[in-house]
Amino acid sequence: MEIVLALAIGILAGSGIYLLLRPRTFQVIMGLSLLGYAVNLFIFGMGRLRTGAAPVIDAARGSDPALYADPVPQALVLTAIVIGFATTALFLVVLLASRGLNGTDHVDGRESEKP
Repeated sequence: MEIVLALAIGILAGSGIYLLLRPRTFQVIMGLSLLGYAVNLFIFGMGRLRTGAAPVIDAARGSDPALYADPVPQALVLTAIVIGFATTALFLVVLLASRGLNGTDHVDGRESEKP
């Protein structure tokens, strides 16, 4: 399971960095989103990959931390998803405004020359 998570994080981060280096604004926004998803998976994975572990301390099971899931990474990822959605929406509005003013979504304002 850990290797699948590591591969998913690596593929998302690599794809996000590749798209960040592209000249079009929409591709940069998609790259930021993919990089955000990779960071979210990384933070989520730091809370231990366990199935069937209770997030709340139960008096019958005792207070051993190894028996429970860590709720802090889950809360951080949930917050990061909401913030990432809001910033992506803001970036898309800025993209549409820039495209309306300049007529293109190219980063430097010029169309790429076609051979």
